[in-house]
Amino acid sequence: MKSLRTIPITLCMAMIMLLLASCGKTVKCESVDIVPRPLSVEMQEGTYKLRLAKDECVCKALDNIPVTDDKTLGNEAYTLTITKQGIAIAASTPAGAFYARQSLRQMIPAEALTDKKVTAVVLPCCIIKDAPHFAYRGAHLDVCRHFFSVDEVKTYLDILAMHKINRFHFHLTEDQGWRIEIKHYPQLTQVGAYRDGTMVGKNWNSDDGVRYGGFYTQDEVKEIVKYAADHFITVIPEIEIPGHALAALASYPELGCRGDHYEVSKTWGVFPEVFCPGKEDTFKFWETVLTEVMELFPSKYIHIGGDECPKDEWKKCPLCQKRIKEEGLKNEAELQSYVNRRIEKFLNAHGRQIIGWDEILEGGVTPTATIMSWRGTTGGIAAAQAGNHVIMTPNTFCYLDYYQSRDQDNEPLAIGGYLPVEQCYNFDPYNGLTKDQQQYILGVQGNVWTEYIATFDHVEYMLLPRISALAEVGWSYDGTKDYAGFLRRLNHLRTYFDAYGWNYGKHVFPSEE
Repeated sequence: MKSLRTIPITLCMAMIMLLLASCGKTVKCESVDIVPRPLSVEMQEGTYKLRLAKDECVCKALDNIPVTDDKTLGNEAYTLTITKQGIAIAASTPAGAFYARQSLRQMIPAEALTDKKVTAVVLPCCIIKDAPHFAYRGAHLDVCRHFFSVDEVKTYLDILAMHKINRFHFHLTEDQGWRIEIKHYPQLTQVGAYRDGTMVGKNWNSDDGVRYGGFYTQDEVKEIVKYAADHFITVIPEIEIPGHALAALASYPELGCRGDHYEVSKTWGVFPEVFCPGKEDTFKFWETVLTEVMELFPSKYIHIGGDECPKDEWKKCPLCQKRIKEEGLKNEAELQSYVNRRIEKFLNAHGRQIIGWDEILEGGVTPTATIMSWRGTTGGIAAAQAGNHVIMTPNTFCYLDYYQSRDQDNEPLAIGGYLPVEQCYNFDPYNGLTKDQQQYILGVQGNVWTEYIATFDHVEYMLLPRISALAEVGWSYDGTKDYAGFLRRLNHLRTYFDAYGWNYGKHVFPSEE
């Protein structure tokens, strides 16, 4: 018998690799179950074995798959082809190639993501042709009522990326906390980022007396924006104007009509203390803040809020009444529209566009403002009929802070309501619109408000799997529904939730009842 020393080195290495392979484990994709549902999946004869190098993670292996530049495909479209000889991706943009890899990732059994003994994956030969229906596919996170770390926000982005969601609506300012560093106004985070307690449960007359808060430095914001961009997600910041202002007013009291005695709110709700648009210094504040925000966020859109702004203080404020008279406005609702128009003009001059909640329609709105319809779909329908662009995010289908089960006693605390997965899935963003009006619907968005969501584990639970249903509405919309087919694919998708350690609601899975 020859000793190892007499065997050529190349043959020796081949023997070692063969030995390692024999010690490895092969897993198999039994069916193509992808969420959101692709446009078409054409099964072919045979299989392909994807081999993983020693200690190579699946994601890295997918990064090595060649991409063909196909200019006939749309911006986020792709073709994924698996033959007996290998895997090929065709796309016209890096985003399309990224989404192809997300689909392929869901074909690889989740076991391969966690078991380092897996050295090969057997995939069925097929041709997947895919493209999204809506250009805007969003998810929102409120970090003001409760604050979440940079790493937790990144995990949120990981979840969105798996679902081919391409917009992250980052809700950064509120009555209960200002969460973004603004260099020109340091008090916003020194004072406005912290409250002296948080209401207990749903008792508005009691708080825990524990100082609570936090904020993102500008470097941390840049880190989040880059991480999102690496996952082909655009971050859209929201800076509330002119309501939900208590954290800002506690920091700079002179910006309110009353001018003093403000504090960061310890309770939830809508408060009469709002910014004073009768003062030019208020507009200077907004423009300075937004200038810094634009330097951090390259998004075309800046969300200015505009919701739930009581007008009581404006009615009593001499400066606001003077502004109404000088500008020839009819009432306080038109005063808010005046604010919106000025802010929109400022942002437009810097190459940006505004999004506002549907309340901004009430005093009149410019044709170029984009409306986010949350109080049902009525505002979105009216905006589309008027020719304004719309993002549909009605509370009746898209508010993921609502209960997932009618058995509320056995659910984590929620704001109220009832929104099961099936209702999210059945949302039709075009309902009530003519064919011509449908062109103004940019897309859909799921919202996670966090009044009663204090931990990120709870965020995941409220998000998953309802965001899976909304992701399918946004990507796969064709006017038809197949809830049974969605549940089959969702049952496969949950294996990845488990592999990544993400918490999720199990109400729709029969084995969990």
